[in-house]
Amino acid sequence: MTTVDVSKFVNDDRRVIPLFAVHNFRDLGGYPVADGRQTRWRTLFRADGLYRLTPEDARSVVDLGVRTVVDLRTEKEVRTRGTFPVHDHAVTYHHLPIIDATWGETATLETDDAVEFLVWAYREMLVEAAQRFADAMNLLAGESVLPAVFHCAAGKDRTGILSALLLGVLGVDDAVIAADYGLTEQAMARLVVWAREHQPELAELYANMPMRFAAADPEAMRVILADINASHGSIENYTRAIGVTLESIDALRRALLSSR
Repeated sequence: MTTVDVSKFVNDDRRVIPLFAVHNFRDLGGYPVADGRQTRWRTLFRADGLYRLTPEDARSVVDLGVRTVVDLRTEKEVRTRGTFPVHDHAVTYHHLPIIDATWGETATLETDDAVEFLVWAYREMLVEAAQRFADAMNLLAGESVLPAVFHCAAGKDRTGILSALLLGVLGVDDAVIAADYGLTEQAMARLVVWAREHQPELAELYANMPMRFAAADPEAMRVILADINASHGSIENYTRAIGVTLESIDALRRALLSSR
């Protein structure tokens, strides 16, 4: 049982980066680990669809120091929606699709229980996309990559699992990881309100989407983390098993944890 004041850290005023057209851009800094250190601010970010960034939004992102954008979306999403405006800014762009097709394009578990659905989906993703998650973590551990942002469409599922694995190898408590994941529910609400006025077709997409697709219940992440710990002993052991090198884990800890 954690003794960490989860709410204090997760709801830090520095966490959510306010942008006009992107609503789930968040800083992964400020989270405590057992040895007294914290994850560094303004070094690693998670986000939703950066293709929606306005020119002013993109400038705000670059002004945060971001030098690398890692896009976890499918080939089709990139082709039809576009990307971060890489030609307008001095950033390095990497397309590392975690899955080949989105839920709306494939058969999924039919249930009204959002947690049951998310747990099913994330278990599938962790098996089928294990090497892809490892590739993303090894990339983020490279020299001159950080500060970086990784993102998918909603910044919830592909982004949420990658974020959990990264925070896990850094030593962040499972309760904090699950609560950080749950912040996406607030972001989804912000996105829908914005879309109704500024992008009606996106608002309609979310209105017609099965509710389980848009859910971000922290309980689902708690189950997934418990799964990993039960099967591998720790998040670090899992990441090592799927191909994250020890050198990468050490590099991530050096770059993303504050000095004692």
